[in-house]
Amino acid sequence: MSNHSEVPVVPVADYEPPYYAAVFTTVRTQDQSDYSETSARLEDLVKDVPGYLGMDHAQTPGGLGITVSYFRDADALTQWRTNSEHRAARRRGRAEWYQSYTLHVAKVERSNGFTRAEDPQSPAAG
Repeated sequence: MSNHSEVPVVPVADYEPPYYAAVFTTVRTQDQSDYSETSARLEDLVKDVPGYLGMDHAQTPGGLGITVSYFRDADALTQWRTNSEHRAARRRGRAEWYQSYTLHVAKVERSNGFTRAEDPQSPAAG
């Protein structure tokens, strides 16, 4: 959700299924007063939810934002959904920050990943 340019860009790890993914897709309004601060606060807050696994976020130049949050089980997702600060931010988002959004919640049944090994012979490896 927030822009941490000093943090390496890596996707959330592949976890052993089943787990849940909440896919939040947005188009924002022009008024983004306090959005970055609220987003950073929520990003810190969700980490305290037992069963929270991580978050991936992407933003297109045209303004479409996609945030995928991963949770170990439905109880963790419910705990996040019912968090009072998260609920207040959702209300403010509908009132001010979002032109439109969709939320899709899915149970992940299969997951795998790939990471290219660093080649010590490549010029980029130093």
